[in-house]
Amino acid sequence: MLRLASTLLLSTALLTPAQAWAQDAAQSAAPDAAPAIAQGAPAQTAEEAATATAPDSAAPQEEATEISIPGGEIVVTGNRDRNIQRAAPQVVSILGAAEIARTGEGNIAGALGRVTGLSVVGNGYVYVRGLGDRYSLALLNGSPLPSPEPLKRVVPLDLFPASIIASSLVQKSYSVNYPGEFGGGVINLTTRSTPDEPFISIGGGISVDTETTNQLGYTFYGSSTDWTGFDNGQRDLTGALQSFFASGARLSSGTVDSAEVAKGIVNTRNGLTQRIPNMPPNFTGTLSAGKTFDLGGATLGVIATAGYNNKWTTRDALTQTSVDSDLADLQSDFRRVTTDNRIVVNGMLGLGLEFGRNKIRWTNLYIRDSLKHTRVSLGQRNQTTVDYQQQDTAWYERQLIDTQIVAELKPFDGVSVDLRGGYANSQREAPYELSFEYVRTNVASDPLGQYFVNNLDGNAGRATVSFSDLNEDLWSGGADISYKIIPTVTATVGYAYTDTRRTSSRRDFQFRAVDLPDGVNLFRPDYLLSNAVIEAFNINLIDTNEGNPAFLATLRNHAGYGKIDAQLTDTLQLDAGVRYETAKLVVSPIAVFADGLTGASPTSLNNNYWLPAATLTWQFRDDMQLRVNASKTIARPQFRELIYQFYFDPDTNRQYRGNPNLVDSRLTNAEARYEWYFARDQRLSLSGFFKRIDNPIESFVALESDNFITSFANAPTADLYGAEFEAQKYIELDSMGGDFWAARRIAVVANYTYTKSKLKVKEGDQTSYFQAASSRALDYFRNGSPLTGQSEHIANVQLGLEDTDGLSQQTLLLSYASKRVTSRGLLNTGQPDIFADPGFRLDFVARQGFKLFAKELELKFEARNLTGRKNIEYQQLGDKRVEVNSFDVGRTLALSASLKF
Repeated sequence: MLRLASTLLLSTALLTPAQAWAQDAAQSAAPDAAPAIAQGAPAQTAEEAATATAPDSAAPQEEATEISIPGGEIVVTGNRDRNIQRAAPQVVSILGAAEIARTGEGNIAGALGRVTGLSVVGNGYVYVRGLGDRYSLALLNGSPLPSPEPLKRVVPLDLFPASIIASSLVQKSYSVNYPGEFGGGVINLTTRSTPDEPFISIGGGISVDTETTNQLGYTFYGSSTDWTGFDNGQRDLTGALQSFFASGARLSSGTVDSAEVAKGIVNTRNGLTQRIPNMPPNFTGTLSAGKTFDLGGATLGVIATAGYNNKWTTRDALTQTSVDSDLADLQSDFRRVTTDNRIVVNGMLGLGLEFGRNKIRWTNLYIRDSLKHTRVSLGQRNQTTVDYQQQDTAWYERQLIDTQIVAELKPFDGVSVDLRGGYANSQREAPYELSFEYVRTNVASDPLGQYFVNNLDGNAGRATVSFSDLNEDLWSGGADISYKIIPTVTATVGYAYTDTRRTSSRRDFQFRAVDLPDGVNLFRPDYLLSNAVIEAFNINLIDTNEGNPAFLATLRNHAGYGKIDAQLTDTLQLDAGVRYETAKLVVSPIAVFADGLTGASPTSLNNNYWLPAATLTWQFRDDMQLRVNASKTIARPQFRELIYQFYFDPDTNRQYRGNPNLVDSRLTNAEARYEWYFARDQRLSLSGFFKRIDNPIESFVALESDNFITSFANAPTADLYGAEFEAQKYIELDSMGGDFWAARRIAVVANYTYTKSKLKVKEGDQTSYFQAASSRALDYFRNGSPLTGQSEHIANVQLGLEDTDGLSQQTLLLSYASKRVTSRGLLNTGQPDIFADPGFRLDFVARQGFKLFAKELELKFEARNLTGRKNIEYQQLGDKRVEVNSFDVGRTLALSASLKF
């Protein structure tokens, strides 16, 4: 278990960041009054910029948006640079505190789903321009993050509560100060640092879900402290299991008393599913504080946060499979009701020291995300009348601890030095994942044909248990030096280092009985596998994954780069450079058995790359500019994909197997973007982009022994191209007369992304799949198929009424995403692909500020998924349709309040 003592960092972070609050005049307007990003760019000082003349210079200013990036700093650079997106030398989108607050989303993944070209898939994985999560890079304050997911190397962004994030920068055009593993874009999250004034804020909220709250759901006892997100020790391994794992013995050797090992695994706490007729509502709480101290020549800022969220979700899903090429018959047809109780505990402690023109930031972050999972299923297989009833219970613990120091120093005029170092640890534990299957034959001649029985023989019933554990350490560091050669040219050199080490294990076991008598096979799970029954009927435990149950993965990366940012003329700016990157990725089985046999050889990728990038910006009018960018980047296989072993993903209910023959993908990127800043806080942009991907890593599905197996291989090439449109417009309402309308305006924010992708496979193209008879690429991929995860159309609209003199916002949020491939159809039969159809969704968020005893009170009301859009995942061929995973999502209503002292 991840012990409670592991929350040491949390004990020092007792308070939570204030939510974006006062909106003096144009505060809710967004980023145009915020400081700019200067990645080695020539810049005025803040004092110089303050005296510069500019349109609307007397207009109220929004609080500065904080952004911490590698090889760059936040500066104010005069008239053109009042808007971050305009001033940055690259194509970026910014979500500041005001934008995040307007969406009302509880985590940063949800807020990012409103950004142009971004979509959120599954549990917080962000896709940029239709490219999968493997092509998205996430950073925190410019430093990399480890993932607590065993099947991913990218961190799910739903881990990060929106309350701890000051801003999110999404950069879609590559620049060499970022890691070369940059496919669709980089998402850089910046935590809040030095507060402008002392504050304490406390908040809480409650929400209901029409598919869950006050409806039927399921759960199991677990332990008495599950509501905290921490187990009290009830899920610790039994003594027999501990001794067995420590011995290194194999169950298949015949030297282990497997019946003794099996005792105590299943009990009333984890094997007995409970019906809850009326599920409770969800609730959340936050606490935050911050203060700045004058040290005489220096300023020390302290900000601390804590948050707690408890959420219940029930999903009644229809899940079907077919093995036929025409989908004529169903292989399985199940109704699955799943209830998840998710508890998120987070804390942050940030210290910021400013002296002269120098700043040092130390950030400590703790996030713990626990999921209590209960599933009950009923269905049939292979066109028979036999009923199968399944019960699954699990407890998943994810934890992230991150500490990092960033120093932005200006030792001499014209010289700036950025230093950063960090350590992060992620863990995931899933003890006692239990699965039971009972069978009802419905045969009149069967004495028990009308009852569900479990013979524990793998045919007429089964029971399995799994134990999985992941631990990943990530050390990172970097240094950048920028020198202003002449007032219009700045040169930057930098070095970055990351060292990732992950250990991951999964042990899978099945309970087996030779001849279980009638009557006993009717027992519920906790009685069926009680110590007395195991001993009386010699129920044994077999290991179903003795091949490669554990692996060690390491990725060590060194990178150096050089770049220039030059103002070539009054209207032309060039940001260009090259990055040299070397990386060694090794994935090797861990010998968990005493005989030392692992069954597989290590996989190693040791490559180095030269990665150039250049962006030219032409400001052909005072309010218009054009950017063009070209670059080369890479994408590496994820750790788990390189291990030739089976593993199961409970989120997608799919079985996977890796491919040690995978190689890096190489991307050639090009983009052009037109930007028009037609008024303060208002803009319009239009861009086109193209990507050529050599050796893209794509999934395919094969049928082996009646099991669907998803694996991976390198397709020859793929092309992705598209266009983006974005507009932000404010309509003042003072002309309507009266005090109410004097400071109010309508806010319209809209974006649309069109993306098209195609795999390019022809006769003669080769691929490599471990131990496969065929290397013909057409045996694995279809020419012209879209990349997995890519929606052709993504659109977002925010339509709101807001007060520029105080906090009063009412916003409708509309989102649409067209269907996308989530998994390939069966390779063996030529089936159509599996699609998800996110469709159209409508949300409403209202925020209102009040004065309560001279304190600032914010009330927020949210109504989500007003259209009742379902989760739809399916296969279809003509009039034949297979519902792979479809269910009602329901509507959510939430009310929250925060009080700032």
